Amino acid sequence: MRRGLVLDAGLRPAARVPRVLWVFAACFAWLTLSVAWRPLMLPDEGRYVGVAWEMLSTGNWLVPTLDGLPFFHKPPLFYWLTRASLGLFGANEWSARVAPLLAATAATVGLYQFLRRHSPDQRLPGLAAAILLTQPLFFGGAQFANLDMLVAAMISLSILSAAHAVLSLERAMPHRAPLTCAYVFAALGVLAKGLIGVVLPVAVVLVWLVVGRRWRHLPALLPLHLVFLLLLIVVPWFWAMQRSYGDFLDYFFVHHHFQRFAQAGFNNPKPFWFYLPVLLVGALPWSPWIVRALTPRYLQDPGRFDLRSLMVVWVLVVLLFFSLPSSKLVGYILPALPPLACLLADAFLGWLSQHGAVRQRAYAGGGLLVAGGLCLSLVLTAVQRSDPVAREQIVGAAPLFGADDQIVMLDDYRYDLPVYLKARKNPWVVSDWARPDLVSKDNWRREIYEAGRFDPAARRERLLFPAELRLRACGEPRYALWIWGKQALASDYPFLRDEWRVLATADGDALWRIAPEVPRTLRGCDETPRNG
Repeated sequence: MRRGLVLDAGLRPAARVPRVLWVFAACFAWLTLSVAWRPLMLPDEGRYVGVAWEMLSTGNWLVPTLDGLPFFHKPPLFYWLTRASLGLFGANEWSARVAPLLAATAATVGLYQFLRRHSPDQRLPGLAAAILLTQPLFFGGAQFANLDMLVAAMISLSILSAAHAVLSLERAMPHRAPLTCAYVFAALGVLAKGLIGVVLPVAVVLVWLVVGRRWRHLPALLPLHLVFLLLLIVVPWFWAMQRSYGDFLDYFFVHHHFQRFAQAGFNNPKPFWFYLPVLLVGALPWSPWIVRALTPRYLQDPGRFDLRSLMVVWVLVVLLFFSLPSSKLVGYILPALPPLACLLADAFLGWLSQHGAVRQRAYAGGGLLVAGGLCLSLVLTAVQRSDPVAREQIVGAAPLFGADDQIVMLDDYRYDLPVYLKARKNPWVVSDWARPDLVSKDNWRREIYEAGRFDPAARRERLLFPAELRLRACGEPRYALWIWGKQALASDYPFLRDEWRVLATADGDALWRIAPEVPRTLRGCDETPRNG
């Protein structure tokens, strides 16, 4: 038996149960451990889960909507998966985060399987998977309900499948199945977040082929039938949206791909070097081993050049690609974490080999313990910074919320409110929709207003001026109104002063309920409304 550290020894499968299933179960269990500790974080988690909830409540699987208005910032794969999860398991934090949980687990298992086939050191697969799962950035991304982990997993699986196909081709082994998987995962990546789902895998594999002088394999990697398969998966949804909404392709690709990549004016402008410290901090306590992994002696080892060059190219291409645009979000860099975990594990094993078996296990176990503690500390920090009291009060009031009740947002948009109240009707959103800076700021107003361009009639119904709310609130009583906004706004809407306030938060937000049986002779209803 090989001396030294064997991290996957405890994962030996029982008879007839494939090892990969045990690995999948262990990964999923670790990532799921703390997934329901905190409420949905705003705005991102509330926004994307809210879109999925609207798919569930309306039964419309095809068109993503925000407040019932076509929301074309991103493609539909995340919404489809989350809609299915909400339908199966109910509207709760766990079901809202199933898509990133499954994606992170799949990426980890994919890395593990690839290394089992192609690493000369069979200690590496288990350690690389363990390091990936205990990187705080990866752990946090796996529990965050947005599109970043899903597209990162599809990109990672596409790269791993394509590299497996190349290495199998060189060894005269079957390569068509992994190559087909590479195209399928790339197509799913496009449906997860757009063109980066195919651009990044192609860029990484091409550069790796150049570095390894493998140009002769390029024709075998581009069979026409797989290109058609990719298009068959991707094109139908985009074609359907363009057919229904004539400006869709321009809005989706030009505005939200090329302009966001090349221009300023979007959220979170950061310097070019932003992602380098993000990677180093997000991979603690493992990241210091990157120094050893980037030494010439390590990189030029001929027996491991294929594997190590793939991982280095993968990290550098992703890092450079996302460093170019001005707008940067932490989650964008998630596709670089699987290869980084492999490089860190490889370098760590090189250092461990200088020690005896007992010390190897002690050092590795200590590192995993510290890393796991950092991951759980990250979640606890997020819990402390969230507002669980407001969430609990909203959920507690949900049984009073009727199927015909109407949510109203006052100059704000709390994305998770329809989810927690299980609303079947789209909120009315009250603001000054004629303000000159409406589309100059990348915020919730711009999101909703731009979505309304694809359905002007629905926009007129749901986006109200303040005077219009007064008319509706003082009209014929048919259903309860649940009104969300700052407590200070009660002075602008006199009828709120006399109504039941469901909750008030430490941030000054409040939720009021005007019961349907209350006569609409509320304070201020006899005033002549001002024009919006």
